[in-house]
Amino acid sequence: MSFIAWVAVLGAVLLVLALASSYLRWMPVTTSAVCLLLGVGIGPAGLGWLRLDIKDAADWMEHLTEVAVLFSLFVCGLKLRLPLSDRKWRVAFGLAGPVMLLSITGVCLLLHFAFALPWGASLLIGAILAPTDPVLASLVQVNDAKDSDPVRFGLSGEAGLNDGIAFPFVILGLLFLQHGGGSSGAWLDDWALKRLLWAVPAGLLIGYGMGRGIGRLTLSMRIRNADSTLSPNDYLTFALIALAYVAAESVHGYGFLSVFAAGLGLRRAEVQSAGDSRTPAEHLVQPVVGHQNVEPDAAVHGDVEHLEDTQVAAGIMIGDMLSFGSLVERAMEVFLVTLLGVVLVGHWDWRALVVALMLFCVIRPLSVGLMPWGTLLSVRQRMLVGWFGIRGIGSFYYLFYALNHGLGASVATLCTDLTLSVVALSIVLHGISTQPLLARYEQYTRSLTSSPKQSLPPG
Repeated sequence: MSFIAWVAVLGAVLLVLALASSYLRWMPVTTSAVCLLLGVGIGPAGLGWLRLDIKDAADWMEHLTEVAVLFSLFVCGLKLRLPLSDRKWRVAFGLAGPVMLLSITGVCLLLHFAFALPWGASLLIGAILAPTDPVLASLVQVNDAKDSDPVRFGLSGEAGLNDGIAFPFVILGLLFLQHGGGSSGAWLDDWALKRLLWAVPAGLLIGYGMGRGIGRLTLSMRIRNADSTLSPNDYLTFALIALAYVAAESVHGYGFLSVFAAGLGLRRAEVQSAGDSRTPAEHLVQPVVGHQNVEPDAAVHGDVEHLEDTQVAAGIMIGDMLSFGSLVERAMEVFLVTLLGVVLVGHWDWRALVVALMLFCVIRPLSVGLMPWGTLLSVRQRMLVGWFGIRGIGSFYYLFYALNHGLGASVATLCTDLTLSVVALSIVLHGISTQPLLARYEQYTRSLTSSPKQSLPPG
């Protein structure tokens, strides 16, 4: 199809979502699920308006999904305001570390013994499907920097960390296929040293240092030059994401982890500039709605005369970056999930029903249940965390990365069909269950914070 046709289809999908948004918010369905159905409707199985060949599109799809994940990771890191010493970070570390490794192992064993797939292909698919998604899981993540709910915070930290931590195991699967599974040889030691022990901490440290350093430098310059309200924060968003990614990749660190850590570092710069206030700086700078006869900057950023210069600068910067990053993230989500719907019927694999059922209902919940959470999570919270293992754009990126790095034809077809099918099932199953479960959970948390006397029976 021509570029004009692609733009027309994307515009039509966005228009449908915009017009239907007032109805969708009252329905137990996410935007991603609607986009998936729209994609099926306009694809070859429906009206036939749009066609996509995965093999021909693998190169540009890898870069497109990479950009989508990068923006989502940065926004995710920017929303997490608790210091690393806070106990709630243990939930994120547990989910992104042991739980993800158990998920890779579980899927690998399932594919090998249930469907007789080779160990290399089983390991690669397990690694591709292991990470939860920072893009499609935005509904279950923290609403903003004030949100410290352990379920939302843990899922947000997991989504930010495990998209990078899964990368060495995707590479291990590719190496396993390339070397025929031999455990002897220098390739395994090289993988452990460079892809695991070096790349993970290097990405985190570089990104965190750049985010905190650039954040402090930017705030200092804007305060010194009295330029807190007019500076282009969208430029700063692009610049920090690009530089953190390139800096990590240039020393063979993981760019995904670096961008997530850059968001964390920038947030710490805000905390320090705002005087360690419990209220995020962007919430101190509230917009004025419906007021007339005010200066343009005040109409955008509200009454800021009572705030310190550092709070104003930090609040405007963080607020603008969150808004811009979320806009790019949502646009990418709509486009990529619609494309998934377009190609889904042609790549459907019935084995995905078994894989998805076991992954969503057995492997991940069991992995979460085996962790010694102690008082960090209640039983109800563990069940929610176990269910909300949403797969999505991150798995797409790893799939296209693998397709572009020497997979054989049969393994490529197998990885493509299973990945696309399992992600589609995740979008549907999690899409229709997310809002009802979150509503019940929020009602449950409100009841816990209510007065004990209100819960006592009469008399």
